[in-house]
Amino acid sequence: MAELKTKYMGIELKNPIIIGASNIVTNIDNLKRIEKAGAAAIVYKSLFEEQIQLENLELYERKTEYSERNAEMISLYPESRSGTTDIMDHLVALKKAKDAVSIPVFASINAILNETWVDYAKKIEETGVNGLELNFYSVPEKSDSGYEDIEEKQINILRDVKSAVKIPVSVKLSSFHTNPLKHIADLENAGADAFVLFNRLFQPDIDIHTEEHHFPYSLSNSEDNRLPLRFAGLLYGNTAASICTNTGIMNGSDVIKMILAGADCIQVVSTIYLNQIEVITSMLKDIQKWMDSKGYNTISSFRGNLSRKNSDNKLPYHRAQYMDFMMTTSQILKKYKIIN
Repeated sequence: MAELKTKYMGIELKNPIIIGASNIVTNIDNLKRIEKAGAAAIVYKSLFEEQIQLENLELYERKTEYSERNAEMISLYPESRSGTTDIMDHLVALKKAKDAVSIPVFASINAILNETWVDYAKKIEETGVNGLELNFYSVPEKSDSGYEDIEEKQINILRDVKSAVKIPVSVKLSSFHTNPLKHIADLENAGADAFVLFNRLFQPDIDIHTEEHHFPYSLSNSEDNRLPLRFAGLLYGNTAASICTNTGIMNGSDVIKMILAGADCIQVVSTIYLNQIEVITSMLKDIQKWMDSKGYNTISSFRGNLSRKNSDNKLPYHRAQYMDFMMTTSQILKKYKIIN
């Protein structure tokens, strides 16, 4: 029978399926179901400094709304240290999650201030998690901020975090960089143990009836996995760090594609919401069945077989635009069943 073991950040995993950060993993019963279904590891829900600051501001405004109503009543509530309770709550929940399962548990953080990244990382390491994921992204809002500012800041944050903790550190990246491969190489030089490709960010929408913004949560689908697949194929053989793909990985076939491109492992979230936790079991069975049918005994025996490095046909990794011979009008119409 085929062996599904792989490695991520130097940690041996029993198979390539990692549950990505989401609200699903905040429930202990779900964690136990995830482990029973066969997942190899779990990324706990991300800790966002921005969210903590917004919640603290809201709390402060409520607490001070009627403060100093008269000379004898300075405050209705005792003062509290900003953000401390929220962080401690997260750390306690993270520790409980780690203790609830025997598979590796990774933490995930996104901070605003450089010193906060380090502070969070050090506190998280004390919970006993197996590794840390730095959730990097930047939403451009001003034209006077260049790519060097954004990328240098991320590199410096990673370097500072790596100096502060002993656990392995991965970087979850946005694809919105002028040259993601160059940025990845710079982050690897700064100490990154793994890369997660890519962040799936919330995008704003507009309701034309109310003329207001709203932020719909859209689950991914298999059509969304082509970008991480491309970059896994480009990275394979060009980095010593682990490659983990994310977004649009819905079934066993999608996992196989990623490994053929060059991924060590994958993260899933949307398929868990759509198909329940137990879909992990069927995904693993599909991978094993395919490997047996192909005569592959290990993940490493086919990992990267269709990467840029190992492919005879380099065109899929070099071409970015449609070409006539790749997709004719009739092929498009047949694909979408407009014509027979």
